[in-house]
Amino acid sequence: MDAIRITGGVPLDGEIAVQGSKNAALPLMAAAVLNKGVTVLFGCPRISDVFSMEEVLRSLGARTRWEQDALILDTGPMDQVKVKRELGEKMRSSIVLLGSLLGRFGEAVLPYPGGCVIGQRPVDLHLAALEKLGARFYEEDGMLHAKAQRLAGGEICFAKPSVGATQNAVLGAVCAPGRTVIRGCSREPEVTWLCRFLNLAGGRIRGIGTDCLKIQGVPSLHDTGMQIPADRIAAGTYVCASAVTRGRGILRNAPVGEMGALLHVYEKMGGQYAFNSGKLSLCSCGVKNPVRGLRTQVYPGFPTDLQSVLVAVLATVKGESCVEETIFEDRFKAVPELVRMGADITVCRSTAHIRGRDLSGARVCARELRGGAALVVAGLAAEGETCVENRHFIERGYEDICRDLSLLGACIRKD
Repeated sequence: MDAIRITGGVPLDGEIAVQGSKNAALPLMAAAVLNKGVTVLFGCPRISDVFSMEEVLRSLGARTRWEQDALILDTGPMDQVKVKRELGEKMRSSIVLLGSLLGRFGEAVLPYPGGCVIGQRPVDLHLAALEKLGARFYEEDGMLHAKAQRLAGGEICFAKPSVGATQNAVLGAVCAPGRTVIRGCSREPEVTWLCRFLNLAGGRIRGIGTDCLKIQGVPSLHDTGMQIPADRIAAGTYVCASAVTRGRGILRNAPVGEMGALLHVYEKMGGQYAFNSGKLSLCSCGVKNPVRGLRTQVYPGFPTDLQSVLVAVLATVKGESCVEETIFEDRFKAVPELVRMGADITVCRSTAHIRGRDLSGARVCARELRGGAALVVAGLAAEGETCVENRHFIERGYEDICRDLSLLGACIRKD
């Protein structure tokens, strides 16, 4: 079966290391296309989205191999610009190849990207940004075709911040002759890590971490390696797992500097934490306070990727909580499944109203990555056994959620 079984009611208490970041690894893999040589990504997570991107790169002519936790990419032999439909449709992040393929080859052909169905997530912002650098686009047979005789520096201004569009703009600009200024860009850590990586490889990017990036195009990039940062969303999921069971836990190498919004909410609920010597120590015994007026926001606000998981926790906290989703218009797909477990949640427009109560085990179905993780978290607190179907969604972003939660003391297994 493609499922996870959890027997709930066990307070967590254990220690794990946080995996490498999915959302940082994928754009770095795309960035490797710009280097006509070898790129090494240390601590790369072994998750299905990374494997899918690896398969895409191989189909374009790259050579890839793993040495323990290091992914080695040799993109020198790449000679193709068309991403096969069946490969690109597997994952949303295939769209980030647009900027790097244009930057290296001056053309690209991609299917419209797949991944999680959590709203429309249009690619218009990506295309508009790259058009400012000289790219032109058309659609044929359901495929997106991109061409540019040669990209050149330009002025890009985003009306609203977009992680993927910012990454594509950066990838298109880093080797484009001239100067590019990107205003209104995303400040998410995954954009920051991409810019740092490109600078290590010889790029010239200033303003990293701000909403205005200034890029002086360079003729080429060189071989480099980078440690993939710890995954702030995976770490946040395990904070919520501790909270929902009113347990404890230690997370090694948790990226606490990127987790401020979540840890603030964790404290408001009654959780306590300390960070020493690279370890985040959690005590969730006092989690009992509902949370009102929480809104998902762009970084450094509360991340949309943790909204579903937090809702699962609040479903067990007595009193009424309110969570508003402002990033995606359809990100409450886990709510009907949580209701099957006994949760009292109603969604009105973009806000979930949650009245905490005890949960009961049930057979539920994951419909996307983070909603699937939320169902696993809910199962940790539910009385009896919970079976979460469609495990493959969860494996898109978590290296081995069953292993990690088992090490934290949960009664959980793959089925």
